[in-house]
Amino acid sequence: MIPEPSTYQEASGITEWQIAMKEELEALARTGTWNIVPLPDHAVPITCKWVYKVKTKSDGSLERYKARLVARGFQQTHGLDYCETLAPVANMTTVRTMIVITAIHNWTIHQMNVKNTFLHGDLHEEVYMHPPPGVEASFGHVCRLRRALYGLKQAP
Repeated sequence: MIPEPSTYQEASGITEWQIAMKEELEALARTGTWNIVPLPDHAVPITCKWVYKVKTKSDGSLERYKARLVARGFQQTHGLDYCETLAPVANMTTVRTMIVITAIHNWTIHQMNVKNTFLHGDLHEEVYMHPPPGVEASFGHVCRLRRALYGLKQAP
């Protein structure tokens, strides 16, 4: 079993985790998740952390190393940097019904893994976050989030 680091300092010394963090940061950059801006006087930035997970195949063998950047949304303030926390989800009865319909019509079902699922949700509130470990920013600058990030109140 491959150990999963619990801190950035621990992971930053291991090549596989460095690559996984780089891939995550590149995905965040591609989707325009944040802009580095000077911290406004009225804003209180939240913090974030890296979460590390070893993904395995069904036979238990290594599939990949996954590093995910997670915002600490519990630091958000209602009415300031979030208003609603709607999380649309599918009811299990609906899922079962769809499976039954698929079986009746002899259709095929495909499974897919979606990377960076929440990164397509635009934020309407001003949410500021301290730059994550591994991201360089000038003193007094923070990340102004443009898209939802795991851990935010706006992310389901």
